[in-house]
Amino acid sequence: MAKRMILMLAVVAIALTVLGTVKYQQVQAEIAAGAAFQPPPEAVTTIVAQQEQWDVTLSAIGTVTAVNGVTVAADLPGIVQRIAFDSGRAVRQGDVLVKLDTRQEEAQLKAAEAQRDLARLQLDRIEGLREKGVTSQAELDDARSAFTQADARVGEIEATIARKTIRAPFSGILGIRQVNLGQYLSGGAPIVPLQSLQPIYVDFSVPQQQVGRLREGTEVAVTPDDSPAGQALPPMMGRVSAVDSVVDSSTRNVQVRATFDNPEAILMPGMFVEARATLGAGSSVVTLPATAISYAPFGDSVFVVEEMEGPDGSPYRGVRQQFVKLGGSRGDQVAILSGVDPGEEVVTSGVFKLRNGAAVFINNEVQPSNDPAPQPENS
Repeated sequence: MAKRMILMLAVVAIALTVLGTVKYQQVQAEIAAGAAFQPPPEAVTTIVAQQEQWDVTLSAIGTVTAVNGVTVAADLPGIVQRIAFDSGRAVRQGDVLVKLDTRQEEAQLKAAEAQRDLARLQLDRIEGLREKGVTSQAELDDARSAFTQADARVGEIEATIARKTIRAPFSGILGIRQVNLGQYLSGGAPIVPLQSLQPIYVDFSVPQQQVGRLREGTEVAVTPDDSPAGQALPPMMGRVSAVDSVVDSSTRNVQVRATFDNPEAILMPGMFVEARATLGAGSSVVTLPATAISYAPFGDSVFVVEEMEGPDGSPYRGVRQQFVKLGGSRGDQVAILSGVDPGEEVVTSGVFKLRNGAAVFINNEVQPSNDPAPQPENS
């Protein structure tokens, strides 16, 4: 009985040893196959990094401001007797916009003129009598004072009548009128906006660290919206005309004003535009499309295509992840300050699916945009 039990245990041990050996060999074969497995190459586009000369520019969001812009208002209260303008029309300085009812003032003016004429006659009479020694100097002084007061009263009423004729204070474009015929206007009531659009200002803020490089006359470009016909408009060029002497304590920015010719009234007060100031000649930098950059909190990187060697010693085209230091941007391009040398082949699309050492298949039939000054159709 004991011999049979020992024999059975020996048979079981041999069987387990054989099974374990076979399984170990299978696992080792799978590990070797896994180590030798190469995933299929990823399809990507590439570009050869080039070195370019970039001007130092400063971009900021600006606001269009009229050189002269007011809301024309009533100086004195009165009833609107005549409206002499149409909304949206151009006017010249001194053109009549609105005339208020002045019938009462005109009647007062006639009475004041009659009083002045009487005072003039009395003064002439007393001057003649004074020459003959009939009247005293005091009577002559009283007559002269009475005439001066009467003449001043006439001038006061004439000024009131003139102030009830509201004129354009400068040449410009009118907005939408805010009064109607027969309406009573109180003093200071708005009548119509008036903006001078030629030339025009663009105000923008720059950091205090950059303001030292801005000077009066520095060239500034703004890109307006599309024309009414839907065509993309070229950038408009202007120059810095003033730099504020005070730094904003809350933002540490300085206000800058540039002046632009605006003959076609493309820029309108209140518009937001992107202003780009040229600060001078820059340095040579390596440029890449923005799509080539893999942005991450721990550092930005690109994938450089190189000839690599697989585990079995066979060569293949793969990618090496390279961390880079970025500079400014210009259109679709980004400046690379360090990390990429001119002449290196860099992946420009498909970077999100790559890893260090991954095999790639290059297909450059369709390339991502790499224009320093793009003009999108629907921007």
